[in-house]
Amino acid sequence: MANGSWSDGIVLKVVNIIAYILLAGSNIYNVAGPGYGNGKETYITPAPWAFYIWSIIHLLLLGYIVYQFNPIGKKTIIDGVSWRFPLLLVLNSVYVHLWARQLYIIAFIFALLVASAVSHIYWVVKKDHRGDILADELFIHLPFSLYHGWTVVLLVLTAFEAFGVNALKHAPGVGTKIFVFLALFFLESTSVAYALSSEEGDLAGAVAIAWSLWAIFAQQTSSKFIHWSAFAFALLSLLSVARAVYTQVRTRSGVQTLLHDEERAPLVG
Repeated sequence: MANGSWSDGIVLKVVNIIAYILLAGSNIYNVAGPGYGNGKETYITPAPWAFYIWSIIHLLLLGYIVYQFNPIGKKTIIDGVSWRFPLLLVLNSVYVHLWARQLYIIAFIFALLVASAVSHIYWVVKKDHRGDILADELFIHLPFSLYHGWTVVLLVLTAFEAFGVNALKHAPGVGTKIFVFLALFFLESTSVAYALSSEEGDLAGAVAIAWSLWAIFAQQTSSKFIHWSAFAFALLSLLSVARAVYTQVRTRSGVQTLLHDEERAPLVG
């Protein structure tokens, strides 16, 4: 059993709690608070249910906050991720506030900072602190995989809000359709790269992006080109996720069969 007191690194643990409350509060206030808008409608805006992924991330990060008081969790969260986590949540809260105030260009700059911060944590966790137990996977690896994939989506959405046309006021021109197509292709390619990585892959990140592509397909019905382009890329993304799941299940099944055969093998002869 790992040794250590719940009070080890208590300052950072308290800061993590405050930062988590700040993130959750900023997202809740963005939806329910007075005077806040719902965002600019662009030709890549997803259906509202795409943002339910925030609820999953919040729930998993709540587990992260609790898990930091476990000696095993403390090794990765306090000693590994360290102050990167509260920095990420502060940047994210500023981004959400700016987005809600419809200051899209500044929000896009902070979206870049959020993407950089979450990518740093993602690689620290993935490369240097590989989880050996379920709690590590559930409360450390899974939330940051989802967060990483979702941040890619937010970066694209905010870019169109900052520099794209308002879909409620302007019809999509050739330039808009080209940029939307390229953005959809980028999201799909990123999802496929996550799902079919030569190493372990990142199914959670791939699912986050695939989910968003289906939401874009559902929302964007005014332009047939954009609507069906989103459908095609969402389908390709979903198929890559399904293939990755099948490959992992088959690989694990093969390993279990091999171990079972080795157990049954005779000791001599």
